[in-house]
Amino acid sequence: MDLSAQHDRQIDSLAAAPPPPGSPFAAYGLPGFAGLPPAPAPPEPRPILELEDEEYEDELDALSDWVDDFLMRVYGAEVTTAAPWCEQWQEHADVVAWLHALWLAYQQHKDAEAGLSGLFVWHRDFLTHAMATVRAPGGPLSACMTDPDRPAHRLLPGPRPSNRTTTTATEETEERGDHEETGEPGQADA
Repeated sequence: MDLSAQHDRQIDSLAAAPPPPGSPFAAYGLPGFAGLPPAPAPPEPRPILELEDEEYEDELDALSDWVDDFLMRVYGAEVTTAAPWCEQWQEHADVVAWLHALWLAYQQHKDAEAGLSGLFVWHRDFLTHAMATVRAPGGPLSACMTDPDRPAHRLLPGPRPSNRTTTTATEETEERGDHEETGEPGQADA
């Protein structure tokens, strides 16, 4: 009975004591090793299009190195009408966003913590989808290079602002007393 009561007290004390902060075993409810500093938190990844000025340029430079030296060299395949490419892809904001997300996923999945199947998961879940989207025949690079012997670059015009946005702007203009013709109803001048 005494041994059973002692076990109960020990279990209660272990259950009541929270694991030390930053313990690598905290997710499992286990304490960390005494004397070891807590592991630093990894930096929060930020989408490249949310970065500004020098921070954006530095990230774009690092991304460009990865895309040019690794991604396209290994996975670029042939440039065709079915798989266009652009040597000035950095000017296509949507392509930059896709490739940056792909690069972040690559960094995560090549890490030892991702395990032996980490890169397989990256290929299956990220690489194939991102490259199919970026290099689609009707995708963001479709007006660019479709033949390696004829380099081309053209930014396709995006959609106009929504009617709600143009209607709000028109109402604000009318409230100020400015009455300009804006072309078609509900459409702003291009």
